[in-house]
Amino acid sequence: MRGTLLRYVVRTYLQFFVGILGAVLAIFLVADFVDRGRNFTGEGWVAAAALLYANKALVAAHQLGPAAMLLAAGATVSSLRKRGEVTAIRALTFGPAALYLPIGLCALVLGLGLIAFDESVVVRAGRRIDEINTQRFNRWGDWRFYYTPKQWFRRGDRVFYLRGGDAQAGFEDATVLTLTSDFRLARRLDAQRMRPLAGTQWELTGVVERTFTPEGATHLRSAAHEVVDLGVAGGAFRIRPGRPEQMRVPQLRQQLDARKEVGLPTALFSLALHNRFAYGIAGLPAALLAVGLALRPGRRGHLTMAMVEGLVVVVVLWGMMVVGRTLATNQHLPPWLAAWAPTLVLAVASAVLWLRTEGIQRRAAR
Repeated sequence: MRGTLLRYVVRTYLQFFVGILGAVLAIFLVADFVDRGRNFTGEGWVAAAALLYANKALVAAHQLGPAAMLLAAGATVSSLRKRGEVTAIRALTFGPAALYLPIGLCALVLGLGLIAFDESVVVRAGRRIDEINTQRFNRWGDWRFYYTPKQWFRRGDRVFYLRGGDAQAGFEDATVLTLTSDFRLARRLDAQRMRPLAGTQWELTGVVERTFTPEGATHLRSAAHEVVDLGVAGGAFRIRPGRPEQMRVPQLRQQLDARKEVGLPTALFSLALHNRFAYGIAGLPAALLAVGLALRPGRRGHLTMAMVEGLVVVVVLWGMMVVGRTLATNQHLPPWLAAWAPTLVLAVASAVLWLRTEGIQRRAAR
């Protein structure tokens, strides 16, 4: 009996999840196309737009996944309750766990699937969207913010201005500034070429060095070639362009280490790393919260109320994510807390409703 009930609830939940996700995804894609349709011009735009929206569908499916998990949970319990099946379940001496357990297991599996889907599919689809928008439809947006090569770096008392090249082949037209503790310029080193050697050693070509004394005097020195210890290894300058959300976990970890080493901001990369796991997992407490809301005594409206309640929770969740991202970017909140706070709030709310439902059931059984 218990196994039959579990399979029935699981099947009902998954049917609602697929239907809700498909409907919301279709509405989103149609609305987005209507809003941006005037930008799609030129020869072969139909094929390019089709490829663009195929990739957008993948990204949007991930973004809408937790919301669909929440709405499907509320719709499942409301549907069972409207048909009198929740009353029948209670009559068979099954408690709220008969609904919480199968829906929670489904939400957990779907949440883990969203994490894997994001890591293996969404990151590539996001990059493809940027490529099509910029190369085919000339829509740049904030592309330059993420893809413009970084040229200024800092390590200790040295500031590096690397105008061209890369960490593997070396840099062209490089400047290294050495600052004092009170932020005065103590030395300026210019090189036509700067190539990494072992450790923190660098081979410089076409060197011009200026040393500035506290009294204001300047000493000039030049050399055709020399090896200098600059206190930083070449690997520290392997800064990858692109959006952090479009990088896989190993790349995010590497970029976090590299950016910390050369004094670049890391908040968005740390936030993206934590969100890779927190966002998918948020669907589990969200679904359990929807179950608790749908099981409230005296609740009316059933399916319509479930949709309204779910949308309210989604809006609150979205607002927390936006505020958390802003606070983390401005260094007012640790990125890990900004990423996990919505999940923790949902978990606490769902636990409170669970305990309340259990308490009501015990009192009714007496």
